[in-house]
Amino acid sequence: MMHSRYHSLSPPLAALALLALSFNCALAQSPPSSRVRGTIEAVDGDILAVKARSGDEVRLRMASDLRVAGIAAIPLSEIKAGSFIGVTTVPGPDGSHDAIEVHVFPESMRGTGEGSRPYDLRPNSTMTNATVDQSVVSNDGYRLLVKYKGGEKTVTVTPQTVLVTYVPAEKSDLKPGAKIIAFAKKLPDGSFETSRISVGRDGITPPM
Repeated sequence: MMHSRYHSLSPPLAALALLALSFNCALAQSPPSSRVRGTIEAVDGDILAVKARSGDEVRLRMASDLRVAGIAAIPLSEIKAGSFIGVTTVPGPDGSHDAIEVHVFPESMRGTGEGSRPYDLRPNSTMTNATVDQSVVSNDGYRLLVKYKGGEKTVTVTPQTVLVTYVPAEKSDLKPGAKIIAFAKKLPDGSFETSRISVGRDGITPPM
């Protein structure tokens, strides 16, 4: 069924949808050590020298089947009732679920990784993939009621929340200064090999 689902998409959109699937399966299932977040410092053939957010220098070997997705900023108006989103939250001081970031999935990816689980972006953070049921403007932010199989959650979107979506990107977008999140496996020599990289567009740091 998956093949027929993507068959009607144009080639760039089909590739993006398949890439989003692989990225979000990784977001849902990979251990924290397999995610490398940082800034590309140099490119040497198929090797990326990355300064990780931890401060470590990481060498990333790009696999022959590398897939690249772009991450672009969107306005709050793009998040509406019926949108299928991923949202990373942390506990607020009043017991609320405060959104660090919200990423809107392409329609073809509705249902990917649906549910809520611990995440490694920050201490005590949670990743929730769900459908927006209601949105309400409140005095302390913009609140979204999201529902997923087996549960629901009300999250607060503040002016500090980063709002993004997936856009097409190419290997050529992986250049010094680019902000990335890569899903990688560690090789025996201590370097990492990656087949999936998400790169920020127009200065955006992938927030997930």
